[in-house]
Amino acid sequence: MNSESIKKLFEEVRIGKRSPDEAVERLRHLPFEDLGFAKVDHHRAVRAGMPEVIFGQGKTPSQLAQIFARLAKHGGNILATRAEEKQFAAVKKKVRQAEYDEVARVIMLKRDRRKYGKGRIAVVSAGTSDIPVAEEAVVTAEMMGNDVEHLYDVGVAGIHRLLANRGTLARARVVIVCAGMEGALPSVVGGLVGVPVIAVPTSVGYGASFKGVAALLGMMNSCASNVSVVNIDNGFGAGYVASLINRL
Repeated sequence: MNSESIKKLFEEVRIGKRSPDEAVERLRHLPFEDLGFAKVDHHRAVRAGMPEVIFGQGKTPSQLAQIFARLAKHGGNILATRAEEKQFAAVKKKVRQAEYDEVARVIMLKRDRRKYGKGRIAVVSAGTSDIPVAEEAVVTAEMMGNDVEHLYDVGVAGIHRLLANRGTLARARVVIVCAGMEGALPSVVGGLVGVPVIAVPTSVGYGASFKGVAALLGMMNSCASNVSVVNIDNGFGAGYVASLINRL
């Protein structure tokens, strides 16, 4: 529930559309709502500008569906990451408007389509295998009200593919770069643009990549000063931080 929702609630009481007791019951759940297995943070939209995002991995379909439905009652866009199709099926029974992105593995309910970003966010992937992580970043940034442009399969093994698309980078206010293997692409992109670059190491690669650790260490040792790094496969975190930067 955001400030506009609170004003609307008081107006409904004033005109008799809702009783004071009903209003009190809704306000009681403003900070958080205890479902027993989860404490749903309804106040996060007021504090941070976007409702609580649900991390789907490890939750049962029933648990995820209940959390999603409770958040949906308070308005705004709802996002659940690392979600599976069986979890989506449970959510769909409670929230018919919910959608599932199979590539990004997210369940979403998009109701607020206003643009909050001041510019454009570019999401770049080194290879096709990095696209699921990149798509998680794309969906997150879009759900937070940003214009997003993506550029996929432009890794350093064929650097001409990146250089042929420099216009995409030039238009961006923030760039997210997802790469596995040795994780070299963010440093290259960082040397081409004068905006923040958020590097996302992915768990793509052969044995010595150590499921993304090699890419993570390579990105953290980047010589490009405008590169910051999030955790392995954390497309959501990159999309969220890029959105906050783009709102400044």
